[in-house]
Amino acid sequence: MSGLDLAGKRVIVTGAAGGLGRAFAEAFAREGARVVVADINLKGAEETAADIGTAALAAQVDVTSQASTAALAALAAEHLGGIDVLVNNAAIYAGLERKGFEQIDEAVWDRVMAVNVKGPWQMTRAVAPYLRAASGGAVINVSSATVMSGSPDWLHYVSSKGAVIAMTRALARELGNDRVTVNALAPGFTLTEASLGLMEDAASYGITRGAIKRAAGSDDMVGAALFLASPLASFITGQTLIIDGGRQFL
Repeated sequence: MSGLDLAGKRVIVTGAAGGLGRAFAEAFAREGARVVVADINLKGAEETAADIGTAALAAQVDVTSQASTAALAALAAEHLGGIDVLVNNAAIYAGLERKGFEQIDEAVWDRVMAVNVKGPWQMTRAVAPYLRAASGGAVINVSSATVMSGSPDWLHYVSSKGAVIAMTRALARELGNDRVTVNALAPGFTLTEASLGLMEDAASYGITRGAIKRAAGSDDMVGAALFLASPLASFITGQTLIIDGGRQFL
């Protein structure tokens, strides 16, 4: 245990079948939290939960659906006895084709916005009553450092992750009186399976632009989520923490 005082915390992580979501779920469990591992890919969620052990429960969720997110919140609250932390990690990223803004298919744009923007809103709306009942909870939204650099040929993804930052600030205002904090993480390019599938030079992409000149892995991202979910961050809200080894300020 690290002194973050997360033992017994009741946590939902969406998009936890793999990548960063899986890393977040595993990290919370290591700290003694009980975790609902949620994903539209139930088999992947079950694999993550099985690897974690008895501290995790797998569940399927479509974050674009009000009925599905409400059902997940109710299931998690019943299983865990309440909800303390929501990590809004589910997003469309893997498989997105990079192309100029004029060539993006309208249906693809709409799907990215539905999952990446509507999804965190739906999940937060479903979980908010339980966070209020916990007398102090935390919502952690996963944005992206690409918002800061304005990566070209990626407008749908960059725009959706920019909206997550705006949503984080507005939700922090709305939930502040309930002692619920809302913050965002903005990971830089991270060597997940999804990222490795996007480009041939993924392992070396952007390394020379950072203050810390190495590739980032999932483990580099989890510490910030654990901190923001802990009592140590109870007076921090509406903030976006960029985790990219210092690429954005150079």
